[in-house]
Amino acid sequence: MRSARPEERTEATTPNAGIVSLKDETGKMIHLENAMEIFKILPRTNCRDCRVPTCLAFAAAVFKGEKKLENCPHLEKDVLRMFNVQNAQSRTLEREEERALKQLKREVANVDHASAAERLGAGFSGGMLTIKCLGKDFRVDSQGNVISDVHVHGWITVPILTYVLSCSGKPASGNWVPFRELKNGASWAPLFGRRCETPLKQVADTHTDLFEHMIQVFNAKPAPNAFDSDIAVVLHPLPRLPMLICYWKPDGSMESSLNVFFDDTAEENLVIDSIYRITAGLVIMFEKIAITHDL
Repeated sequence: MRSARPEERTEATTPNAGIVSLKDETGKMIHLENAMEIFKILPRTNCRDCRVPTCLAFAAAVFKGEKKLENCPHLEKDVLRMFNVQNAQSRTLEREEERALKQLKREVANVDHASAAERLGAGFSGGMLTIKCLGKDFRVDSQGNVISDVHVHGWITVPILTYVLSCSGKPASGNWVPFRELKNGASWAPLFGRRCETPLKQVADTHTDLFEHMIQVFNAKPAPNAFDSDIAVVLHPLPRLPMLICYWKPDGSMESSLNVFFDDTAEENLVIDSIYRITAGLVIMFEKIAITHDL
């Protein structure tokens, strides 16, 4: 008999969205873009109760500003509360993101990179910090620019710069907790479940062998006997931010499940919105790899 699992998530998949902004309790926003990501929050039943033929067409209409998210009668109320969709012509949030990134760069430029390296678990050479992200090297120069031999995504840039500023250097305790049990994780937990754990589980369910291979590509290390799961690996999105992924395969009448855990020191080294952002970005990469595999 399989041992008991930690509490399972049953929430539906959520976005990145058209231009979608998520407000936390401080009013701070993050936003994710494109109609396909709006589609991910929808029930995808093509019920036509919104008077649009398909959920995909409805997502496109929301992105264009022709429909509102609340026109879907089957969306959970917490989703409607959390997301504010603006039409494709509005670039206010993009400008805010650009301003926020410029501010981060200015603040990072004032950090003594040489003395920060040990605190960050990073290397320092030629005036640049070298920070490992999922096994790949990302360099931060004296002006706060993030440089790498691989493509530099927004979901990496902001967390890396925030990490330089906020990381206390506290070593991992080895005590794994779900995202919701982090100090400021509760208000983000519904979104984290939908956008991170549920889609990652879908990838693992559909492409189990590929999923195991992808994890290894990102320099995962085995985590023996973690909750007695079928797959248990530790990733390092950032040097002092370990992440544990546990996946249980279907077993008889028992459905599969997947949970993501963090060391309980996580928020000592990275703020909660960047923990969410970098995890969601990793999941998007997994989804894209799975889609490419299908093609």
